[in-house]
Amino acid sequence: MLRRGEIVRKTSETDITLSLSLDGQGEWRGNTSVPFLNHLLAAFTRHGLFNLEVQATGDLEVDDHHTVEDVGICLGKALREALGDKRGIVRFGSALVPMDDALAMVAVDLSGRAYLSYNVNLPTAMVGTFATELVEEFWQKFTEQAGITMHIRLLEGRNTHHIIEAIFKAAGRALRVACEFDARVPGVPSTKGQL
Repeated sequence: MLRRGEIVRKTSETDITLSLSLDGQGEWRGNTSVPFLNHLLAAFTRHGLFNLEVQATGDLEVDDHHTVEDVGICLGKALREALGDKRGIVRFGSALVPMDDALAMVAVDLSGRAYLSYNVNLPTAMVGTFATELVEEFWQKFTEQAGITMHIRLLEGRNTHHIIEAIFKAAGRALRVACEFDARVPGVPSTKGQL
């Protein structure tokens, strides 16, 4: 069973083609035109053992906001598509990831209900030319489109780059667990019979 999502989204602000394979080898390819976002998606992909390819252009002459937000939208839609009816999946996943001074926790429920709890205070407003407030925007749009519940907590951290990277690695690892198959799960892992 090939669990894959492919999204093409073109607006007056961005042009994005994205493909996600849940059962991959951690391969990242592409270019979002936002170098720090490329770095974060590579970490997310590697630790989630997904295969992710993204080609994105956007109105960077304005700022990175639309591109980062719209990549989050496309990634969320691709995850939802790749999960299909969610038969046999674990459903829940969590990860605690350290990166030097930073310690981030991400927990997910592939519930069909969109909710983001983001409890992260970032020390600086910028990492290079990247506005750090866009991290929350990315995950908000991702959870809305994926239809999942996600809790993101920063437990420790002084270096903003380390904190954000730890979050993306933890998200990849938590989703990897939640998306895995469990042979003991007959059908959908819910007492309601659907997710």
